[in-house]
Amino acid sequence: MTVIANRPEVSARRQQAAGLAAAFGIGALFAIQSRLNGGLGELLDDGIPAALISFGSGSVILAIAAALVPGIRRSLGNVWHAIRDPLNAGGLRWWQCIGGLCGAWVVSVQSITVHVTGVAVFIVAMIAGQAGSSLVVDRLGFGPAGRQEFTTLRIVGAAIALVAVVLAVSEQFGHASGLLLAILPALGGIATAVQQAINGRVAQTAAGGPYGAVAAGAINFGVGFVALVVVFAIDLALRGAPNALPSNPWLYLGGACGVIFMSVAAAVVRVVGVFVLGLGTIAGQLVASLAIDLLAPAADKAVTLPVIAGTILAFAAVVVAAIPNLRRRS
Repeated sequence: MTVIANRPEVSARRQQAAGLAAAFGIGALFAIQSRLNGGLGELLDDGIPAALISFGSGSVILAIAAALVPGIRRSLGNVWHAIRDPLNAGGLRWWQCIGGLCGAWVVSVQSITVHVTGVAVFIVAMIAGQAGSSLVVDRLGFGPAGRQEFTTLRIVGAAIALVAVVLAVSEQFGHASGLLLAILPALGGIATAVQQAINGRVAQTAAGGPYGAVAAGAINFGVGFVALVVVFAIDLALRGAPNALPSNPWLYLGGACGVIFMSVAAAVVRVVGVFVLGLGTIAGQLVASLAIDLLAPAADKAVTLPVIAGTILAFAAVVVAAIPNLRRRS
């Protein structure tokens, strides 16, 4: 009897652990995508077409998946019917399906700023915007997990996260030009928190388990791609054509990375909430950046003690912020 009684608690803890592990993987993929899109934007000498390529390739992948998998098409149909019915039980509104605009902004900022500021400064600015705004997004109840109140542990977790990323990139704060560009990714961090919340709502309405998350990703990429086509047309008229496409095939995998972490985030946000999801991605971003610098170091990106200390603090922030969720789920 004791074993049976403890099963719900064990299941809840396993869900939380799996959600945090997925959030970590999302952060790692985001760091890799930042490198890829930043490099592509540098070679094209224009971040907008690089962002368009990233979103375009992701849209193609998801369109093929929807064509081949009936479950994804059914989930997309559920979203469409929910939007058409203003009194639907899920309460989904059309504006909750435009998270792709936030994603398009983030990818554009990646392509424009990373090759100037470096991945570390880009990530610290993103996290600074995301950590604070995630608290507000959860408090307002934008995500499918509903309203989550401010608590001491959640606020402390956000503060530790900010200290961690500042410490990790402290040696780069002497580059004034890079820090000025950090305003753009900071706004991208705010956009990321909003995007994760409303994409989670779409996935919940789409239903169908993992198919719902993929459907939410497809809508996200489709909206972002259309927005970037419009922006690219304006960019083309004002700046002219970008440089020729580079031959390195690795630079074109940013869209595939986005497909994976966007779909996973839409599914995981229902379990851990926007705030803890954001902190989990922070840890993944820092650890992935550390691993990339160790395995394929750039000439001016050495691994230092502040980076290692910042990574450890990021993990501490995830643990502190997750404590209330673990207690509540149990």
